[in-house]
Amino acid sequence: MPILFIAAIALGLIFLLVSRSKREGKGSWVQFFSKGREAGFSFKEIEMLRHLAGQCNLEYPIALFTTQSQLDKCIYSLVRSIKMAGTSDDQGNQNFLSKLYDHRKKIELARAEIKLTLANSRQISEGQTLKILVTGTGVFKSQVVKNTNQYLTISRPINSKKSAISMRWQGVKISVYFSREDDAGYVFDSEVLDEVFSLGIPSLKISHGETLFRTQKRKSVRVKIHKAAFLYLVPLDEAPHKLEMDPGLKCFLEDISDTGCAVTVGGKADAGLRVKVQFALDNTAICMTGMVRSVDFDEGSNRSVLHVESEPLPVESRIHILGEVFNMLPEEDEEELPFRVEENEEGSSSQDSSASGELITGLEGVSSEEAAHEAAQDAAHQDAAQQTNDQ
Repeated sequence: MPILFIAAIALGLIFLLVSRSKREGKGSWVQFFSKGREAGFSFKEIEMLRHLAGQCNLEYPIALFTTQSQLDKCIYSLVRSIKMAGTSDDQGNQNFLSKLYDHRKKIELARAEIKLTLANSRQISEGQTLKILVTGTGVFKSQVVKNTNQYLTISRPINSKKSAISMRWQGVKISVYFSREDDAGYVFDSEVLDEVFSLGIPSLKISHGETLFRTQKRKSVRVKIHKAAFLYLVPLDEAPHKLEMDPGLKCFLEDISDTGCAVTVGGKADAGLRVKVQFALDNTAICMTGMVRSVDFDEGSNRSVLHVESEPLPVESRIHILGEVFNMLPEEDEEELPFRVEENEEGSSSQDSSASGELITGLEGVSSEEAAHEAAQDAAHQDAAQQTNDQ
């Protein structure tokens, strides 16, 4: 009996879709339903998408499953409707919106892979930063100076202390790694053909890689941003994404995605620290906890860019971040936030860079466990001092 009941419901739904298709004359709703199922949406969600397509007057509703611009119209309409209805906290709305953002991300990443993927090293841009691996010696930094059909010219590799490597490079077998923004990482094997001067720079001529091994494919879409934020050290045993009421170290968000972010701070830091970044989007406080995976330090400005890989985010925070990534959020009004960072504090941040630099520099070479332990001790001392004051 349950099987017959389910079959009857399915047949009824198909009949309903076919009859609507004939009445509305806007393409086949059966195809719409089929595409929705292929994309991983439930029956209820497909019906909601059908209504959205109608509200947005899509000429070909089925296109929202494959066309970025059509899907964007539907998502923007849904975000606006939810905000006007005051149902942003509804779990059902959040889950549906999160699923739409996942599909939107899938479309963009597929497009980017087709458009951006490199076939061989002749397509590498001049100025591209490289990492050179010499087996048994180490990893060095370099840069593409010139790229011709015959060979690549790269700057003479330097070590982590930025000193020239006094070794004979000609004939050395190397592995070359580089990462392209909004694409992926690439690796290829090469051989040093000659040591030369190119454009007045000590350089190496290396052989081309006819095939590139693509690594670290992007799993998320990120967007450039310049927004004031706070940075905190986080003990290893603290629950992720816990909102702080007190200000932390001033920093600036440089890019953001639903899987991490990049922030600029004064001073120097090492990778391996567990941190949280706190900022505001759409009048909502967002806290992202994660691990610093890599650091780019600029000696001239005495500033570091920390690349943070986020721990899994709550659905509410995730949809706010993806709303920013895909430009679905209205203009912000942060007057009601439990904390506040002025966007025009960049100048004062520069003045404070020496102080923040001392803090970050103090973390250089400190493991995440040690940093977390110190942070916990500081918190305990502050609690003790507060209790003394209360008494």
